[in-house]
Amino acid sequence: MTNVLMLASYGLEIVECGGAIAKAVAAGETVNAAVLMCREESKPQVSRAADILGVSGVDFLDVSFGEVDLTSATKVKVVELIRRTKPDVVIMQDPQHAQHDLDPDRRVIAILYAEALAVAGRDWRIDECGGHDPHPIPTIYYMTPEHPNCVVEIGDVLDKKLTALQELSSQNTFSAQHWLAHTTPEVLKSVIPAWTDGELETLGSEGQRAFFTALALTNGLASHSGAVLGEPYRREGSFVMDRLTN
Repeated sequence: MTNVLMLASYGLEIVECGGAIAKAVAAGETVNAAVLMCREESKPQVSRAADILGVSGVDFLDVSFGEVDLTSATKVKVVELIRRTKPDVVIMQDPQHAQHDLDPDRRVIAILYAEALAVAGRDWRIDECGGHDPHPIPTIYYMTPEHPNCVVEIGDVLDKKLTALQELSSQNTFSAQHWLAHTTPEVLKSVIPAWTDGELETLGSEGQRAFFTALALTNGLASHSGAVLGEPYRREGSFVMDRLTN
């Protein structure tokens, strides 16, 4: 049985990868998730969203916004998690995208997770990291990359992904405030026609719903991927195959 670990920077990323997560769970795989940064009021919402997708458990690593670093204390939390859950597959942010992403901490997080995956497979601080045996670097998939090399068909689980999104009321409100700081309500109403009540949470949830659907179409019917609704990923390294297959 495959073990999947979602290493998220923020709680919303679990839902961003909700299609692949739901498909993995439906196939009998175990999915765990960790969120590096999450406000206390958002934790129950993220947990409910993860539960809808079938995630077995969510670890909140309680690193503060704007304070992510590569010190051993921070790395120990991630290494302990990796060794404890023993993933075969890890999903995380794309380091290439993170290099020019101006969200707080994202560039450092990409390095932190990569470094933690590397030392998790070695005899680094065994006792301090819970006494678990070293775990080798698993297969890594980068989420929402600019240059994907694979997509997951999520047509049969998109509704579940969007249902999970509705639980993230704090994140949806934050997203709406961010959008309104960059454009007008009139523009947002033109691109998000489902926003009819003037509420920030509604704007955020309906906007993210539209964005997730558009992204799936962009990587599905609007592309040559062969998917109808595609969730894009970039697998780290080469694909090793016994033969060329269709």
